[in-house]
Amino acid sequence: MPEGRKRVGFTTEYRKQLYCCFHLPSPANKRIISTTRSRPPTGRPLLCVLSRTSAIERTGPPTVLTMLELDLHSVVPALKAGGVIAYPTEAVWGLGCDPSNETAVMKLLALKQRPVEKGMILIAASPAQLEGWVQLDALADDRRQAVLESWPGANTWIVPAGPRAPRWITGEHTGIAVRVTAHPLVQALCEAWGGPLVSTSANLAGEPPARSREQLDPALLALLDDLLDGATGGLAQPTRIRVAATGEVLRD
Repeated sequence: MPEGRKRVGFTTEYRKQLYCCFHLPSPANKRIISTTRSRPPTGRPLLCVLSRTSAIERTGPPTVLTMLELDLHSVVPALKAGGVIAYPTEAVWGLGCDPSNETAVMKLLALKQRPVEKGMILIAASPAQLEGWVQLDALADDRRQAVLESWPGANTWIVPAGPRAPRWITGEHTGIAVRVTAHPLVQALCEAWGGPLVSTSANLAGEPPARSREQLDPALLALLDDLLDGATGGLAQPTRIRVAATGEVLRD
């Protein structure tokens, strides 16, 4: 097993079927994945067993998946390889990937079942990491000062998109939701990566977000490449989202 990784086990009885799409949500890429888990002996990880099924009968032998857990040294190669990871944020667990990698972002969107038109949130360790992604200088002086004074912290702002921002990040919008986090692990993650990362809640469409590692849906975990363990920041709600140019609250 690669250095810096370890096996991750599941801890409660669970069985669920899920339609999922890989890379692009076309009918040819759809399949049903059935996941099963049960409580392992203390200290022993349990592998997640996947089996391809149809609406009528199971087709093909089960596939055993071992979820790999990353640390801050092994996470960078995983992200460079186009991986989609789970990691804790200020209030809930999130999904992340390289925002400049279209394939990685489209994979994340497909497994989360989120339309690309909605755009993505970027999270960073410092305002400098957002250079080129957003245009803070396009804001009025007082609004730019308000944004910068709120960071690092649990404040997400919609800022005019910069030249580095591709359509798979902006969606149908002219701005990007960005945040400079004060969460120590996420700060260290972005610093190790050397730039911002995609940050969206680790849940399937229509499902509640996971507030702890134990609440992560194993059906979703089965579709991810890796996991960076840690604790959330303990906020009761996901971060507030405001329009940087006006201060209008979009999510409180």
